[in-house]
Amino acid sequence: MEHSETPPTPDDTPTSDATAQRDAARVAALRAEFDRQLRQGVPPDGADSRVERMADIVRQTSTDDGWNGVLWSRLTPETADAAIAAQLDHFGALGVEFEWKLYDYDEPADLGKRLSAAGFVPEPAEALMVTEVERVTGDVPLPDGVTLRPVRDAADVRLMADVHARAFGTDATRLHNRLVEQLADGTDTMVAVLAMAGDEPVCAARMECYPGTDFVGLWGGGTVAAWRGRGIYRSLVAYRARLAAERGYRYLQVDASDDSRPILHRLGFAQLATTTPYVHGG
Repeated sequence: MEHSETPPTPDDTPTSDATAQRDAARVAALRAEFDRQLRQGVPPDGADSRVERMADIVRQTSTDDGWNGVLWSRLTPETADAAIAAQLDHFGALGVEFEWKLYDYDEPADLGKRLSAAGFVPEPAEALMVTEVERVTGDVPLPDGVTLRPVRDAADVRLMADVHARAFGTDATRLHNRLVEQLADGTDTMVAVLAMAGDEPVCAARMECYPGTDFVGLWGGGTVAAWRGRGIYRSLVAYRARLAAERGYRYLQVDASDDSRPILHRLGFAQLATTTPYVHGG
């Protein structure tokens, strides 16, 4: 857009209003595509998983190490409690922990309270952020001595799990087991990368591709404390964006923590919603 020095006439829309309208339209379009493709139409995330689509619920059932839970729902105050009970019965019969992925625009408005009353425990909220792949494919320089390398085998997965545990302060056993399974399956829908400072892993992240959709998900991006603030996380975002572009995907999706949200915002990601994982122990 050319910059004009001519003051707006009373009939002109101020530039700030026009920008806000464009941003709101972009967010609405991205959220509609996200709901349609990744919540209602998403394929299973592994050979041992299945997605079931019912009139008011879409859920994935997997193994203990896989992801089990509710991806999408369209409920009312009259149907919500029965739908919650049905999912408790389904996953309870399998004896697995599962998650109800709640977005702040889901109905009914008190669905979170209903889940808590049914025994679900809310985990920290995250920002659902999406951008077009082409916005973030540019190269980001790495600090001296840091290189990126693809995760190719079980030894690399151990390094990745070590970074995850150090960066997030959580147990990475489940992640480790799941990634080993995915590598053993020979699937190319999961791509993982390590940032190495010599022999030390200092950052790790993965990309989950969703065949048949326009989206890839960016997951697990974490940098150990001593190496933060040097552009490594941004470099891994760009690295995965380039892989996504090569594969013909259009959008990147992230469930962002408070630490990564401002970085992603500066890179051009739009926040579409807030999402809260409600977890039930099975």
